Amino acid sequence: MRTLHDVQHEIDVLIKEEWHSHYWAPLSSLARLTEEVGELAREINAQYGEKPKKASEGPGDIATEMGDILFILASLANSTGVDLDSAFEEVMAKYQERDAKRWK
Repeated sequence: MRTLHDVQHEIDVLIKEEWHSHYWAPLSSLARLTEEVGELAREINAQYGEKPKKASEGPGDIATEMGDILFILASLANSTGVDLDSAFEEVMAKYQERDAKRWK
């Protein structure tokens, strides 16, 4: 199973070595991330909400949209020097501590 570190490394190799490219500027990556979250929202709304897609639109895939979000988020993390494994550990510790205080 891949860790977030593995995901970040795999994306770094893809962008730098296979595509011979570079990361987008952080603000451009944030705009792209926002766009991908919007696409996820559209798919969830179409499948579970009250706004079905038009007949002319093809079926979407929630998992694919989440994958796109992970790719862009990991790219943004790489370009800004954020270790997502560490960031996630810190967030989980914060939530676990908050939950522990609530049940005392």
